[in-house]
Amino acid sequence: MEDTRLFGGAKRKDAERLSPLVLAFTGDAVYNLYVRTRLTSERDLTPNALHRLCSKAVCANAQALAADRLHVELTPDEADVYRRGKNAKPGTVPKNADPGDYAKATGLEAVIGCLFLRGEEARTAELLSKAYKISMEGLR
Repeated sequence: MEDTRLFGGAKRKDAERLSPLVLAFTGDAVYNLYVRTRLTSERDLTPNALHRLCSKAVCANAQALAADRLHVELTPDEADVYRRGKNAKPGTVPKNADPGDYAKATGLEAVIGCLFLRGEEARTAELLSKAYKISMEGLR
């Protein structure tokens, strides 16, 4: 039977077998889409202004700020995924990103990616909403 959901979820054991960098790859896309969707619904801006604001909200610095504030709210399982993502060696770090911030951002993205792939929609939405609010506060 074909999966008719827009985004098919992975089983818990499947998501846990993925490398933390693959989870972060997925989490980055989910977080970016979430921020773009929220900005589009909340603000009447040009596409260029939306893009600039989104870029500031999803950069490593903003995500590291969110990770610093949210890591105490993570379940033990989520904290393990965060730690594995944070400690993963990506090979390269963007030249405009602090390596420590980039590591924290990767950890947060790994948690989001893992939750999303498992189909844990309520928890994914909860963390995304909190991370978005923290990121937007940091822009003021």
